Amino acid sequence: MSRKSDATPDLFAAAAEQDHSLRPLADRLRPRTLDEIVGQDKLLGPGHALRRMVERREIPSMILWGPPGTGKTTLAQVLANHVEARFESLSAVMGGVKELREIVERAREARRYHRKRTVLFIDEIHRFNRLQQDALLPHVENGLLTLIGATTENPSFEVNAALLSRAKVFVLSALEPAHLQILLQRAVDDAERGLMVRSVAVPAEILAVIAEQSQGDARRALSTLELAVDLANQAQETVLSQSQLEEATQHRALLYDKAGDEHYNVVSAFIKSMRGSDPDAAVYWMVRMLEAGEAPRFILRRMVIFASEDIGNADPQALQVATNALTAFELVGLPEGVLPMTQAATYLASAPKSNAVIVAYKDSRKDVLELGPLPVPLKLRNAATPLMKGLGYGQEYKYPHDFTGHYVPERYLPERLNERRYYRPSDQGAEAAIKKRLETWHPKPNNPTET
Repeated sequence: MSRKSDATPDLFAAAAEQDHSLRPLADRLRPRTLDEIVGQDKLLGPGHALRRMVERREIPSMILWGPPGTGKTTLAQVLANHVEARFESLSAVMGGVKELREIVERAREARRYHRKRTVLFIDEIHRFNRLQQDALLPHVENGLLTLIGATTENPSFEVNAALLSRAKVFVLSALEPAHLQILLQRAVDDAERGLMVRSVAVPAEILAVIAEQSQGDARRALSTLELAVDLANQAQETVLSQSQLEEATQHRALLYDKAGDEHYNVVSAFIKSMRGSDPDAAVYWMVRMLEAGEAPRFILRRMVIFASEDIGNADPQALQVATNALTAFELVGLPEGVLPMTQAATYLASAPKSNAVIVAYKDSRKDVLELGPLPVPLKLRNAATPLMKGLGYGQEYKYPHDFTGHYVPERYLPERLNERRYYRPSDQGAEAAIKKRLETWHPKPNNPTET
């Protein structure tokens, strides 16, 4: 293969690269050095691991894991520039094995003819399938390619173990509003790469609002600023106003990928808030999901499960509240359906808690699977024929309604399990009364075997 990739770039492409007006603000303002990167001091601050590696001109293969707009692509480019390596970029969505082979061949030529190392940046590496990851692995192993993968998803779930074991994982943090304000102020102040519209002044308080609203995403913050300034310029305004900012941000979406890691984080926070008896947090996380477009039925199903798993008989009405909320939502839909949902979430969070139901299920299932189908005691068997009666079916069975209190001391488990106690009620809510009643009916054996 020829070394055309190392030749002088196309003149038109070069001219376009120099014309900043053709590039979005977020692209123009990409940091060019480590010191221009903000908000990642835990990785790049003095004495930290990645900073020390870079200062030694050592760039290991790595996975950069973090939310959108935290600078994963920028960091990869800066690292490659710092060690004077070739930078190749591949999108896991658009690129395939064919494109990877072409990159490998160019990397071989660069090493053979120019003594240049190649850094391969793969955006959205979690979307690389197993075939693509397997094709990449040997070139990372032999050092031909230094891999820098970027992902918003947990790499331990999305990147195969062989590739992950050969890469260090660095976690990038969402940017704080103070970090975003620094970037936004750069956009205002930088005459060369910043805002192209110099006739519109941007008040500091507007920058502060954009920083707060951008959810840690630098790309979103800069894009919002650029659009708002363009709107002000079109309206021939000399100062960016709140109304132009609101128009620019009216379609912004909450950070919540229904198929990704953040989805599971928010759902987990919702469940844990109800389990922790915090109705305020439960409502907050529920609204976060709803505003981000989560299906209300998904949230309602989680509440129905929660009512049994985490409350159970401590408040038997909890399951009724949850199922009624599901029925009510089916009846009225949105937007009014958020009211029974909120009622259910606050009720479940405020209810007494017990996990005795799921513990009873898990313990009994363990015995069923480990011990197999133990025989039903003869006294519990249905004597439907004379032969069955002759074999002792139903003998010695005591009918509870024939006894005082409609109860007779008896155990109904297979003999081998007669000492088991699967359901162990808590002392919370209504379950406290159940616990007292069961202790009267079934005194705890001297040496109980509890699973």
